[in-house]
Amino acid sequence: MAFDAESFKTTTHAQWNSVAEHWNAWGPLLDRWLGPVTETLLDMADVGTGSRVLHVAGGSGQEALQSAKRVGSSGYVLTTDISESLTRLAADNLANAGFSHAEARVMDGENIAVTDAPFDSVLSRVGLIFFPDQEGSLRSQARTLRPGGYVGAIVYATAPECRFFSDPVGIIRRHAELPPPAPGQPGPFSLGAPGVIETLFERAGLVEVEARKIEAPVNLESAAECLRFEQESFGALHQMLGKLSVADQAAAWIEVGEALSAFESNGRFEGPCVMIAAVGRKPVE
Repeated sequence: MAFDAESFKTTTHAQWNSVAEHWNAWGPLLDRWLGPVTETLLDMADVGTGSRVLHVAGGSGQEALQSAKRVGSSGYVLTTDISESLTRLAADNLANAGFSHAEARVMDGENIAVTDAPFDSVLSRVGLIFFPDQEGSLRSQARTLRPGGYVGAIVYATAPECRFFSDPVGIIRRHAELPPPAPGQPGPFSLGAPGVIETLFERAGLVEVEARKIEAPVNLESAAECLRFEQESFGALHQMLGKLSVADQAAAWIEVGEALSAFESNGRFEGPCVMIAAVGRKPVE
C-alpha cells in the first residue's frame, strides 16, 4: 500500500491532541531526559541573550522554556505545533513562567507561515522525524531565518541505540502487522543512521552542517513507570495500535512491559537512548 502523507498527518494531529495533557504532565521527566540535549543544541545554534528563536513541533513548550530563559527579555521565542491542545498548554506554561517575550501558535511544521522579523535560530526536538516532507520542512524553516541563521534538530539515533523506544515499536509493529517505514518515510528512527541527517540538511540548502551524538538514557523508578510514560504520551505508538481491538492492544502492551523490564536493575530503570543534535546555517548571500 502506498504511503498516504495526508492521512498520516491527520492521524498524527489527532493522536497528539489526544495525549497532550499526559505529555505535558510528564514535563519534569522530559526536562531531565531531553533538557541537557536541548542545551547542547542551543549552544550549537548560538542561542543567547537577545536571540530570536522559533521552535517547530514544540509540543507543550518545554524546550521553548529553555530558550526563553536564555534569550531574556531582549529576545523573543515563538513555539509552534500542529496540535491545538499542545499549543494551548505551551501558551499556559510560558505565561505561568512569566515569559512575556515568548508565545505559542498553532502551525504546520511543513509549512511555516510567519510574518515576524527574521529569526536567528529555528529548532525542533523529536519533531522533524515525523514529518512526511522533511526536506520541505527544513526549507520552510530556513525561509524564516536571517542570512547566517541556524536550523537545528534533535532526533533519535538508530533503533539499536534507543531500545527504550525501539523495542516497544518493534513489538507493536509485529502485533499490528505493520512493516517498518520504507526509506524516506517518517518514523522515530528515520534520521538516525550515520550521515542521514547531515545529507538531509545539505539537500535543504544548509551549510556548515554539524551533528553530534549524545547519550540520553531515560531514568525512572521502574520499567512499569516507563511503560506508563509510553502508554500515556507516545502518539506514534497509539497511531500504530489504532486498528487493533482493545484486547489485542492490551496484549501488545503486556509484551512491551516485559521487554522494558530488561532495563530495570537495583530498583531503578535506565532505558538506553542516544540522540543526535544537528545544526546547519542559512547561506549568507
